[in-house]
Amino acid sequence: MPETLGTAVITGASSGIGALYADRLARQGYDLVLVARNAERLERIARPIREQTGRIIETVTADLTFADDVNHVASLIADNAEITVLINNAGVGATAPLLQSDANAMSAMIALNVEALTRLTYAAVPGFVARGRGTIVNIASIVAITPERLNGVYGGSKAFVLAFSQSLRQELEGSNVHVQVVLPGATATDFWDAAGLPVAHLPEEIVMPADALVDAALLGLSRKEFVTIPSLHDVAQWDVYEAARQAMAGNLSTNKPAARYLAG
Repeated sequence: MPETLGTAVITGASSGIGALYADRLARQGYDLVLVARNAERLERIARPIREQTGRIIETVTADLTFADDVNHVASLIADNAEITVLINNAGVGATAPLLQSDANAMSAMIALNVEALTRLTYAAVPGFVARGRGTIVNIASIVAITPERLNGVYGGSKAFVLAFSQSLRQELEGSNVHVQVVLPGATATDFWDAAGLPVAHLPEEIVMPADALVDAALLGLSRKEFVTIPSLHDVAQWDVYEAARQAMAGNLSTNKPAARYLAG
């Protein structure tokens, strides 16, 4: 068997973006730990990758909306010194507005999109820092910066992923642990069916094939990008957005209100 680049953990690996990451990373030379809640679908993804690449592929059945399952996966990550990459891909979305949404479903979304991602990152990072190498890839969404487009809880959960990644990147600077946050636009996966708006109902010109999305994200990773937005053709627009955010940062905390809030 060819030398391994380490082991990559991929959540939400039984279909769509996660399954494509599994295929691509195995072909690059990574062994894999694939995590998803459907054991049968997970094995259907794992089997041909094993056969075609010869890599070691472990599958872990877990529903990351449940704390016990999150704790189990976190322990596996923390205890495995061979892990060099964590792809936090598992997530769920919604398209209905607040008044048409079920509060319990929104809580489950937060548990998966926010809580699970946070716990698994906390499980991985100490080992990465101690070993002097590692990669965290957090799959967010363009709704992290355009939350008005879809359900507000979904947008808020992905805004958390972006903000968490920004803070993590700063904290890990100089540690040789790389953080990438990926902001996909509409992507042709079964995500949309689960979210309540089948992808066939979306305008064709805004939907990216899932393989193109993953290949773009991996190219961005190879270039050590922090933010990768595969659909954004003019990267200068992000640069302007980020520069404005940074320029404002030093003016956001002062010892008195701005003049416009002072009486008379």
